Amino acid sequence: MNFIAPDLSEFLIHLDKLSDNKKPSWGNMSAQRMVEHLTDGIKMSMGEGDFKLEISEDRVSKMVLFLDSDKPMAQNIQVSFASPDTPLRNLDMEEAIDEFTIAWVDFEELYDNNPDFKALHPFYGNLNYEQWLRLHSKHFTHHFLQFELMK
Repeated sequence: MNFIAPDLSEFLIHLDKLSDNKKPSWGNMSAQRMVEHLTDGIKMSMGEGDFKLEISEDRVSKMVLFLDSDKPMAQNIQVSFASPDTPLRNLDMEEAIDEFTIAWVDFEELYDNNPDFKALHPFYGNLNYEQWLRLHSKHFTHHFLQFELMK
């Protein structure tokens, strides 16, 4: 499967097609909640939040193999750190996309200034910049397909 390039301008081309009232093809996350969820993932990749590994250490290498594969993320996957019921924190979609944009710029800056930095993902363990780029590409593609922002 082809995943979206990890590039802010590419992300914004797709997010600009998203309307507040767009319904997902699967799941029950609102469009704005999805954007805020993507931002949460970016913040996780910068080490923000108090996350713990939710799988056994011996499964991390298998998860990283999945990350490196061309297999897409499963639809309707449920994870403890992402609930569709999480209250919205932005007034509207425009603010949510602005927050997403700022988070991505901060992410790039963090790793530019700290190339050896790693941040914990609850299912993939400590990831470096290249691994986070791969995860964001897979994750963003997953949700862009969910909201029919790409084919």
